[in-house]
Amino acid sequence: MTELKKPSWLKMKLPSGKKTADLRKSLREKNLFTVCEEARCPNLGECWDDGTATIMVMGDVCTRGCRFCAVKTGNPNGWLDHDEPEKVAASTDIEQLRYIVITSVDRDDLPDFGAGHYAKIIKAIKARRPDMLVEALTPDFQGDNDCIHTICDSGLDVFAHNIETVESLHRRVRDVRAKYDQTLHVLAEAKRYRPDLITKSSIMLGLGETDDEMRKTLTDLRKVDVNILTLGQYLQPNKKLLDVVEYVHPDKFDEWGDIAVSEFGFDYCASGPMVRSSYKAAENYILAQKNRLEV
Repeated sequence: MTELKKPSWLKMKLPSGKKTADLRKSLREKNLFTVCEEARCPNLGECWDDGTATIMVMGDVCTRGCRFCAVKTGNPNGWLDHDEPEKVAASTDIEQLRYIVITSVDRDDLPDFGAGHYAKIIKAIKARRPDMLVEALTPDFQGDNDCIHTICDSGLDVFAHNIETVESLHRRVRDVRAKYDQTLHVLAEAKRYRPDLITKSSIMLGLGETDDEMRKTLTDLRKVDVNILTLGQYLQPNKKLLDVVEYVHPDKFDEWGDIAVSEFGFDYCASGPMVRSSYKAAENYILAQKNRLEV
């Protein structure tokens, strides 16, 4: 496939500003590194200024091999850093932070797929700073209800799990163990178990999806009562991974964002070429809460 030329609207802004610099310094002092930095997220400065950071836990080796993701694939053989809950909780001492997103690799090598460790981290954060808003951007735990309940009982504020793409592209884009229906089940079960919990998902555009397929995916997400949606452009991390089929114009992202809220009823939708799953998570949470209270 001929490589597409990146359009002008995909220019990334370099993170800058005193808040960003101060937060980076505080994180280094605590020997903490964020997904925001590791993935060179273009929204780092904007989110950090807003007091939001995303931290990846349970190591950097994933047991899955999705074809859009550059994270290392392998078998961690049950390894976990058992001091990690307290290490991550220490980040709440950073005054600038008001919202933390905890995400992770898939850990199919663990008996509970890492759910218990995930929950310990969230509980440690809440014990240290009860006012900190915590979002868990979780793997699918192979659809295990007990694991989903473990996360829901941890004290988190937002349960996020990404559907990533439309159903017809799932087998090409994601690991064979990451099934479309299984993703919907995870989101549905979290909401069924804790109806008050805000749920969230994300879709990458530019992989070859059609408008009709997008509409079906939005319908499916709303059927399981997902509250917050983020839409962003897929960018190829390296030459070994999936090619970009289309660079979707910002106007189209604006259109999808409006449709998601006005037509499908999402509480909030962040939509744009450079939007990523955890984009301005604190703002998303606050807006969603506000909209729910006004209904």
